[in-house]
Amino acid sequence: MTDSCDLAIVGGGLVGASLAVALADTPLRIVLIEAAQPPASAPAWDERCIALNDASRQIFAGIGVWEALVPQVAPITATHISERGRFGVTRFHAAEAGLPALGYNTPMRALGGELMTRVAAQPNLQLRCPERLEGLSLDAGGAELLLASGGTLRAGLLVAADGAGSAVRRLLGYQAELRDYQQTALVTAVRVQRDPAGVAYERFTPEGPFALLPKPGAVDAQGHPCSLIWTLPTERAESLRALPDAEFLALAEDCFGERLGRFRALGRRLPHPLQRSLAEQLTAPGVVFCGNAAQSLHPVAAQGFNLGLRDVATLAASLRVALAAGAPLADPARLAAYVQAREQDRRRTADFTDQLVRLFSNRLPLLRGLRHLGLLALDLTPPLKEAVLRQNLGHRGLAA
Repeated sequence: MTDSCDLAIVGGGLVGASLAVALADTPLRIVLIEAAQPPASAPAWDERCIALNDASRQIFAGIGVWEALVPQVAPITATHISERGRFGVTRFHAAEAGLPALGYNTPMRALGGELMTRVAAQPNLQLRCPERLEGLSLDAGGAELLLASGGTLRAGLLVAADGAGSAVRRLLGYQAELRDYQQTALVTAVRVQRDPAGVAYERFTPEGPFALLPKPGAVDAQGHPCSLIWTLPTERAESLRALPDAEFLALAEDCFGERLGRFRALGRRLPHPLQRSLAEQLTAPGVVFCGNAAQSLHPVAAQGFNLGLRDVATLAASLRVALAAGAPLADPARLAAYVQAREQDRRRTADFTDQLVRLFSNRLPLLRGLRHLGLLALDLTPPLKEAVLRQNLGHRGLAA
C-alpha cells in the first residue's frame, strides 16, 4: 500500500521535529519518520542538556516553542574561556550584546518532549515511530520511500534529518567529507561547591576542551548542578570513564581549577566519539539535507545543533515562499537557492570549530605561546571580540 504526503522528514530528533513544528500552521501534509522510541525514564538530575544560543532562542520563539521551555532552562549570562596553565582569558557578557543571556542550557528531554507534544496536536502532522527507511527512489514527482513496516510513502519533498550516519545519504550513494579527531567527549553532570552564577566555562587543555555549564535543576546538599563535557583522546577517555567516581571527580577538579570549589557528585558518563562530517551535497532532486545529516561538528563552542536549527529556519522560510507562489516544494531553483543561503554559514561555522580544535588540542610550545597571546588579544580587541561574539550567538548565521 502506498501513502502520500507533501513533505516527508526522515529523522524525528530535535532538528526533524523542529522543522515539522515550524511548518505546522501550513496546509502541508507532513510525515515525520523516526526509528527510535523516545526514552521512557523519568527526568534525572544528570540528564543530558544542549546549549542553545540566542539565534536558536529566536527561532524557537518564532515557532511558539520557547515560552514553554523558559521555566526549564538555565540562562548563560557570561562565558569564561581560558587555557590550562596559562593566564590568557577571554570573557563574554550578555550585557555586551544587549541581551539577558548569551544562551540557555536546556534539557534535551524537555525540548524533545515539547516538540513532540506539538507534533501530536496538529492534524496535518503524522508521526511514524518506530519506523525505519529501507529503500528510496527519486523521480520527477518527488521521492518514494520504502519503509521497514512494508509500506511505501510518496513525498513531494524529502528532508533528511537523520543524523551524521544518514540512511538517506547512504541509499543515494552520496558521500561526506570526514575528519576523525580521534577524540571522545565524555558527557556527564557534576555538582559543584559554588554557584556558577550563570557563567559557562570553556577550558582548553592539550588533550582537548573541558566545558562546564550551569545546569537546570535544584541545588542540594552536595552542591549546584552543572553539565560537564570533557573531550579527550579516545584511549584516555575510555580509561577515565572506567575510573571510580571519586577518582574521576578528583581529576576533573584538578583539570578545571578552584573557581567553583569542590566537585562533589558525578552523573552517568556517556562517551561520544568525535568527528567532523560535511555532506558533499546539501540537496538531491527532491531531497534536502538538514542538521547533522548535512554537517556534524566537534562540540567545542556548542555550535552543531544551533547550526542545524538555522538550516531548519532557512528551509521553513523557503518552503513557505514556495507555498505562497504555488510552486512545487522540490523546485530545483528553490533547492539551489537554499544551498546558496546556507553555504556561507555552514562553512564558516565548520571552519570555526575545526580551527579551535586544531589550535587548542596541540602540545607544540610555539603554539602554546600563540594561544596565550590569542586569548589576550581577543579580550582586548573589540572588533575581533564582536565578530566572535556574533558567531557564538548565531546572529551571523541568521543574517546569512
